[in-house]
Amino acid sequence: MNIANLSWLVALLVLGLWMLGAHNRVTALKAAVLAAWTQVDAALQTRAQALSALLPRVAEPLASEAAAVDAVAGALAQAQSAADAVRRAPLATDAVADLGKADAVLAAVLVRLVALVEQRPALLGEEDVAAALQALREAPPRLAFARELFNEAGSAYNAATAQFPTRLLSALLRFGQAGRL
Repeated sequence: MNIANLSWLVALLVLGLWMLGAHNRVTALKAAVLAAWTQVDAALQTRAQALSALLPRVAEPLASEAAAVDAVAGALAQAQSAADAVRRAPLATDAVADLGKADAVLAAVLVRLVALVEQRPALLGEEDVAAALQALREAPPRLAFARELFNEAGSAYNAATAQFPTRLLSALLRFGQAGRL
């Protein structure tokens, strides 16, 4: 083997090791995004369970405010559908954006429902309603923290896939961009 062939072999070896290192780095960052998504998903599911327990209990007492109850039920269904899409593909930018929009709508209509329930002392005295309301009060900070982790992990992943020369491997290794909540 002559020097030229040995030089090419060393260059190919260095290139292969670099590609392996870049792949491992981006894969680890992708795993961090997936782990952060599990925390967001857990917070979303906790809130959905609390709402699923609350809505049937308040539907009759708030019959005069059926539009508010229906708005929350519709927004919850939309948010759950969007969360299902993100569960299938946590890095899908469009699915994550849709979840962010659906979650914002749910948060907006939920404020009115909680205010209506809190104006009814008879409802507040019921243990299951009080427990659901407590879970709904605890959900926003937990969800905000989980979102922050998800967005930070996604930003790190996006930065790694956008850096040169890793950017050259993005198409070859199917590294896409992560969405932000």
